[in-house]
Amino acid sequence: MRNRIWEVKMLTELVHQKDYKEIRIITDYYTGEIACQNCGAVSVEKTVELGPESTFVTGEEHTASSRVGRKISLKMADMGLSTIIESKDIDATGKALSRENSRMFYRLRMWDRNSRSANTIKSFQKAFFLLDGIRTKIALPESVVEQTAYIFRKISAKKILSGRSTSGILCATVYIACRLTNTPRTLQDIADAGNIRRKNLQRTYRFLVRELEIYPEAYNPHEFVARISKTIKISEKTERLAFRIVTLAEKTGISTSKNPMAIAAAAVHLAVQKNKEKVSQVKITQASGISSVTIRDRTKEIKKCMGVKFSG
Repeated sequence: MRNRIWEVKMLTELVHQKDYKEIRIITDYYTGEIACQNCGAVSVEKTVELGPESTFVTGEEHTASSRVGRKISLKMADMGLSTIIESKDIDATGKALSRENSRMFYRLRMWDRNSRSANTIKSFQKAFFLLDGIRTKIALPESVVEQTAYIFRKISAKKILSGRSTSGILCATVYIACRLTNTPRTLQDIADAGNIRRKNLQRTYRFLVRELEIYPEAYNPHEFVARISKTIKISEKTERLAFRIVTLAEKTGISTSKNPMAIAAAAVHLAVQKNKEKVSQVKITQASGISSVTIRDRTKEIKKCMGVKFSG
C-alpha cells in the first residue's frame, strides 16, 4: 500500500514538471503489469482480474480466455478431470517436438485411450447416462444425483457389479439415495423411470442395503399428502385436514411399519369424505399407486384407532 501511495505521489510530481506535459499509464492485461508510457517505469503491484471466471468449454479444447475448467462432479465417468492430449506433435509455441518427445506423447495418448476403454469406465458411462434419463423423468434434485453417483462408485469398489444388471443396480441406488436425502419417490416411480420390474427393484434394493450396511429411515406420510392432493385437485381445507389425520395417525402409532403412501392415501380419502368433496376412490388410487383394497384397509384402521379424535 505504501509503495502504491509513493508511486502516485511520484507520478503527480512528474505532471507538474515542464518536461512532462501528460502522464499516460498503460496496463498490460495479459501480464497484469502497469507502466508509464513516458519513462517506462513499471509498478510493483499488478492488476487484479475482476471479471467472471470463464468455464466455457467446446469439444475437447478449452477456450484461450478460460482460466478454470468445468466443475468436478461424481456423476461424470471421469469426474470432470479428463486428460486432454492433442494429436499434434507441437508445443505451446507451435514448434515441432523432438523425436524423443513425439514417441513419449504417442505412448501417453495410447495409455489414455486404453484407460477410457476399461470395463469400470464403461459401466460408469452406461450407468450415469441412465441416471440422467431417470433424473429428467422423475425430477430428481442435484443432491440426489450426486449421492446416487457416490453410492454407485462405492458399489463398484466392492466388486459386486459383475453378473448383475447395471440398470437394476442403478435404479436401486437411486431409491437408496432418495431415502437417505428424504426425497419422496416411490419404488414404482423409479421402476417406471428405469423401465424395470418393481419386484426386481425390491430384490436388488434389499441386496444393496445388506451389502452396504445402510439402513435408511422410512418416508414420512406427510411428504405424499401434498403430492396426492395436487394430483386429484382437492381444496386447501381438505388438504389441511388430511395433514391433521396423518399427524394423529403417527401419534397413535398406526403408521408404524406401514407403507407411507398408503397412509397418505387413506388420510386424503378420509378428508374427502369428511368435507364431502366429489372425488372418487379410483382417482386417489391412480394418484397414489395404492390399490383400493389397501386404501380401504388403512382407512378402517385409522377410523377404528382414532374414533372420537377424528369425529371431533
